[in-house]
Amino acid sequence: MLKKICTFMIICTVLLAGCKSNEAPETAKKEDSNSRHTSEVYPLTGLEAEEGEDHRAIAVMVNNHPEARPQSGLSKADVVYEILAESNITRLLAIYQSEFPETFGPVRSARDYYIRLAKGYDSLFVFHGWSPEAKKLIESNYVDHLNGLKYDGTLFERASFRKAPHNSYITYDHVMEGAEEKGYDMNTSAPSYTFMSKEEANEIKGDDYSKISVSYDSSSFDVTYEYNENSETYSRYTAGMRTEDYDTNEPVELANVFIIEAEHEVVDDKGRRDIDLESGGNAYLLQKGKLLKIQWESDDNRIVPVTDGKEIKLVPGKTWINVIPTSGLEESVTLSNN
Repeated sequence: MLKKICTFMIICTVLLAGCKSNEAPETAKKEDSNSRHTSEVYPLTGLEAEEGEDHRAIAVMVNNHPEARPQSGLSKADVVYEILAESNITRLLAIYQSEFPETFGPVRSARDYYIRLAKGYDSLFVFHGWSPEAKKLIESNYVDHLNGLKYDGTLFERASFRKAPHNSYITYDHVMEGAEEKGYDMNTSAPSYTFMSKEEANEIKGDDYSKISVSYDSSSFDVTYEYNENSETYSRYTAGMRTEDYDTNEPVELANVFIIEAEHEVVDDKGRRDIDLESGGNAYLLQKGKLLKIQWESDDNRIVPVTDGKEIKLVPGKTWINVIPTSGLEESVTLSNN
């Protein structure tokens, strides 16, 4: 009898030890998971991300004509490119990954250089119409896309408060519906920028400028950025009007303003352009009220700020990139302090 009791006690001791050994790895695993969560950031803003929130970037061609303003959704974009299309008219490529508005638009037609930029972020590219060169790229399946020419009146809707071609809109739900219909994977992330820590952001060196203006040789498209010391962000103005969301009145507030010069060449009688976004060149970078004179490079179709061949870290937050013709930094950019 005593032998049986001893055997039973030994078995219980072994089982208890086994339970404890099984519990320890689970606890450690949970702690590791929490640690990873606190260090995860969104790839295009550097801001803390929700765990399990990987989402493919959505790049939308946004109309910037005066009759299309104010636009819907720009305040939610992580990165926006502002580039000349025809004449002195600019269009916007708004790239979303960390958050999304209910509605994007007005959506406008694509140009080949916008498409390559969208590809650089592995985006789903959303547009309505195309130039001949853009059509070639799209029809070659160069980038996953949704074209308003195909889905006008279904996924894309015409707003009654604006006239065509300034009234094409698409909702986030319709973008996801179209992506599902075409079998696109929307659970991938985007290539990441590098970002500063709070300590690094507080030690940015550069010249102090609180107001920066960019001229596209048309008062309707000229841009001004004003730095707000309280929010430590830049507000954007076009033709003197602050850039705000049509639906929510939420202003565009930027942590980084990046102004680059690139070779522009008019290639047809419509005024369409070939813009060299591969070769790199001179640039201004505005952060925390400071201006740095630097260079830009193309990193697999993403424009990145560099100095001495090394990528410069961005301040966590949203970024706006203005592309202007070569030799335009001194001629087209005005720096001042209020």
